[in-house]
Amino acid sequence: MLKIVGIALITTFLALIIKEQKPNFAFLLVLFVGSAIFIFLVDQVHAIIQMVESIATNANINMVYVETILKIIGIAYIAEFASHISKDAGQGALAAKVELAGKILILAMAIPILTVLIETVINLVPKG
Repeated sequence: MLKIVGIALITTFLALIIKEQKPNFAFLLVLFVGSAIFIFLVDQVHAIIQMVESIATNANINMVYVETILKIIGIAYIAEFASHISKDAGQGALAAKVELAGKILILAMAIPILTVLIETVINLVPKG
């Protein structure tokens, strides 16, 4: 984490200095370093996904639900990352659309899980 913070702080200072002369280069620098940090974390995310899948397998949980939840989490992170990049580029309206698209996709993916949850609750309630 200290490496990421260090790189981010150095990039921030460089971007502030470069922004005076070449604002486009400053934005490209921030975009490049932000993407590099994201790529650096891919291995960590992969390890987390494997661990969650292993726990779900041991707990005898249907993997369709686990995969759906992991996809939902992925969509949330990717949408947030893209939104922040759009905001950094001064495109607040585009950032809002990216956030909205992420929320709609999350809702669409969550509907099957919500359906099963509601059906389970209905089956638990005594009829009479």
